[in-house]
Amino acid sequence: MENFLNCKIDISKGVFIPRVETEFWIKKALKDCKLQIAKRKLRRPKFLDIFSGSGCIGIVILKNIRRSHVDFVDIDENAIEQIKINLKLNRVLPKRYRIIKSDIFEKARGKYHFIFANPPYVANERLSEVQESVKKLEPKISWYGGRRGLKYIKKFLKEAKKHLKKGGTIFMEIDPLQKKDVEKILKKEGYKDFKFYKDQFRKIRWVKILK
Repeated sequence: MENFLNCKIDISKGVFIPRVETEFWIKKALKDCKLQIAKRKLRRPKFLDIFSGSGCIGIVILKNIRRSHVDFVDIDENAIEQIKINLKLNRVLPKRYRIIKSDIFEKARGKYHFIFANPPYVANERLSEVQESVKKLEPKISWYGGRRGLKYIKKFLKEAKKHLKKGGTIFMEIDPLQKKDVEKILKKEGYKDFKFYKDQFRKIRWVKILK
């Protein structure tokens, strides 16, 4: 059992274990969302937690943002089961969420005010640096991102803007070494307003993208 921003997160199904770096930026992103919700007077803000894994990000959103609704999306059957367990564990009402088994946006057809993404981004070239405990305990599908770690980031950014409401925001975690590559992808896909931020270890860790 993990604690993720005061939410209980069970990882018994062998999903990706939440990281402290993710906790750090999610806390910052939530503050940002609350400001935007107040400013735009959003009555029922719609969120997408994609590449959900344990569901920790979406659950924190549901516990911290009033009247929010979250769609959880993951391709892995174990993750789907884990999300269900964690939603019950944190006593989230079923009317506040949907769980969608989908390969990225394949079956997710809604439009959202906010999209949170923590895609698998470990590069093929950096496999030797991955701890043995990660290789043993966490499914490769949850962290391996292919060549340069960009396989899922490219797919996600190609489609994401179509699923964002006007004035919406995407928050996405990246590897600190991917900043230049991600910047190129963002420009290629027509995203014009974005900014990279550092984690508590002073490493580039996440990007905020505005529509």
